[in-house]
Amino acid sequence: MSTPVLIIVVPCYNEEEVLHETVGRLDKVLHDLIDDKLVSAHSTVLFVDDGSRDRTWALIEQYSRSHDFVTGVKLARNAGHQNALLAGLMTARQTSDITISIDADLQDDTDAIREFVVKYHEGAEVVYGIRSARVTDTWFKKTTAESFYKLMHRLGVQIKYNHADYRLLSRRALDYLAEYKEVNVFLRGIVPLLGLRTAEVMYERKERFAGESKYPLRKMVSFALDGITSFSVKPIRLVTLTGFLFSIFSVFAGVYAIISKLMGTAVSGWTSLILSVWFIGGVQLLALGLIGEYIGKIYREVKHRPLYLIEKTLSSRSYVKETDATRAQGEPIYN
Repeated sequence: MSTPVLIIVVPCYNEEEVLHETVGRLDKVLHDLIDDKLVSAHSTVLFVDDGSRDRTWALIEQYSRSHDFVTGVKLARNAGHQNALLAGLMTARQTSDITISIDADLQDDTDAIREFVVKYHEGAEVVYGIRSARVTDTWFKKTTAESFYKLMHRLGVQIKYNHADYRLLSRRALDYLAEYKEVNVFLRGIVPLLGLRTAEVMYERKERFAGESKYPLRKMVSFALDGITSFSVKPIRLVTLTGFLFSIFSVFAGVYAIISKLMGTAVSGWTSLILSVWFIGGVQLLALGLIGEYIGKIYREVKHRPLYLIEKTLSSRSYVKETDATRAQGEPIYN
């Protein structure tokens, strides 16, 4: 196997406080891999600026001038983490043999990248980074995250437990991923569907190096809801089942009411009536809201709007994409 070209994809949103440290750590990891001949000397790090409002893009441009391996893509607007990550992967797909995606906040252990590449050389085309411990997370975040993974499994979604978006994908895996045209992107659910040989690398999640989390509770809930409704119809079937059970219950309640009336034991109960109305009304609104989530996803899908728009791209000074002729000859051209 020839030495593969690795591109590390790093989505960024308002990460100016941590970017210097991120560049430094990935610089060391990348050069160690090159020195050990695990990856090509033309490997790079691709930073994707997801419409940041701070100096993130200015810093990426600065690092691209001072570091040969730094490249960048600037999105025209904030497209969201999953879309920004997809933009980076599809850009890297043009010139890479393998890609590794990692967030800029350095909570995912960069030392695990070496193990990812080793697993690739052993034959794996998808390598998942699995969190062995979440000691830096609060009790609430840890509990809700683990509950989310368990719920997804029960709903029939093929998702890796305690895996975020820290993973390696081969060129073939990216080609397969490009065939998924859906607008509601949830990569943690899509990647396991590719059907390629996989491996896992365990690592301990660390504290965020600097800055604030870009996933407050509101975004976490929205992300979880998107994941559930994008990959499972079981919640809407549960609504149907609930309606069926209430229908059966109403029949028995109706029979009881008629018998009570005929026997002259019927007593008008205001409390029970009000509680029933509020309870049934709440269930109906919940059901309508859930159905609305699915209809909203259909609405977004049929419009076929672009997931992201690239405003600007920075090219690496160390790598020039192969032409069709040189690819056919098996002789890539570099600077």
